Amino acid sequence: MVGLWALRGLEAIDATLSSARRGPALVLGLSETLTADRLAGNTPASVAEAVGALLDEAERQSPALRRAGRQAVLQAVFEEIFNHLDPYSRYMTPAEAREGRERRLGIGDLGLVLAANPGRAARRALTVTQVVPGSAAARAGLRPGDRLLEADGIALLGDDIPQAMALLEGQAGSTVVLTLQRGGRRLAVAMTRSAAPPLTVSAEVRDGILWLRVPFFATTTPEQLDTALARIPAASAPLGVVLDLRGNRGGLLQQALQVTDSFLDGGRLIAATEGRHPDSRRRLLAAGPDLAAGRRLVVLVDGRTASAAEVVAASLGDLGRGVVLGSATLGKGLIQILVPLPGGGELALSWSRILAPRGWPLQMLGVLPALCTSLGAEETARGLATLGTADSPMAIPLARARAARAPVPTSEIAALRNACPPAEGRDADLATARTVLERPDLYEAAIRD
Repeated sequence: MVGLWALRGLEAIDATLSSARRGPALVLGLSETLTADRLAGNTPASVAEAVGALLDEAERQSPALRRAGRQAVLQAVFEEIFNHLDPYSRYMTPAEAREGRERRLGIGDLGLVLAANPGRAARRALTVTQVVPGSAAARAGLRPGDRLLEADGIALLGDDIPQAMALLEGQAGSTVVLTLQRGGRRLAVAMTRSAAPPLTVSAEVRDGILWLRVPFFATTTPEQLDTALARIPAASAPLGVVLDLRGNRGGLLQQALQVTDSFLDGGRLIAATEGRHPDSRRRLLAAGPDLAAGRRLVVLVDGRTASAAEVVAASLGDLGRGVVLGSATLGKGLIQILVPLPGGGELALSWSRILAPRGWPLQMLGVLPALCTSLGAEETARGLATLGTADSPMAIPLARARAARAPVPTSEIAALRNACPPAEGRDADLATARTVLERPDLYEAAIRD
């Protein structure tokens, strides 16, 4: 079937083509009177050889395929295959693969944390929510509250943050001109991208609580988190710690494991991975020690918390090490491997799924909080009053989520996520986290679940 799916991908470019399987042969209809066929055999190599020969013939006969070019043809082929097998795997052209390698090695960074503007009139603009100290943005004088309008003359849209980030990122040492709105003034600021973000963890003691904000993961994040925990002892923040992962889109799995490890004693299960291949099945254990020394912990998440950040929240919540507060997270829980191809392209193939310590899958389901804040103040108050009891609005959804095993039916995923719909974090989350830490009885009841 894979060979047939590959040929059907050509029909997205040239609708006059048709494909079929007749016995052991793959057949490609090139016109009303012209066809080509190849024996496909029963091995992956023989199917690949047959498909390659038919692709060559199709390009010779189809002007539409020739105009599109080989990279577009390959992309269409792989998209059709992955639509049947795994929509999260994908083909990357040589240019995309090169860009990805540069990004993994160290992208240029401006030191900005962004969010879609909450104001209805300026809904399509991006707002600066945090400026990393010592970054290019800090040196250029950007401030929280600035609205970014353009990068090098191209509009930055709040309803497409990934595209906006792609416009902002670039090679270290390159320059970007940002157009921004500050109050009633429109400003143009030129900034030179730095080699790497200098700071990924902000730490502040306020109201007897250590507030740790981790807006994104980088190679330096675990070290910076450990430094913050060591520098600020329990006596300086007697109520506990808030680990704020709202808006954190994740990073490498190893970074998630190291961050989680900072709050766990050695030997505890952080996560597991499973896939078809024996090498994909792993149990990932904490090495310890708990650098927070058992201090009470609240983990803030929202609908933009994703990937490695979800691993951290799922582990700390599952193990009873912290109370997860906020909304359902994104639900990105697959590990992918990169397979280089001749010509410089790459395949990003899903290799395994990530399981929380209690065995449920993060993919699609995401992390459900013990205390939901995305349904408004009244429901948040009800959740606080019943936290850790059978009357809690999240008690049944959490129990069902933790009992779920892959593959989880789509209807069950929707029902569980609807119990606390994904939403952007809000200021009220901070006050709610403070309430949980100020009430040891409430906190202890929540983590005993």
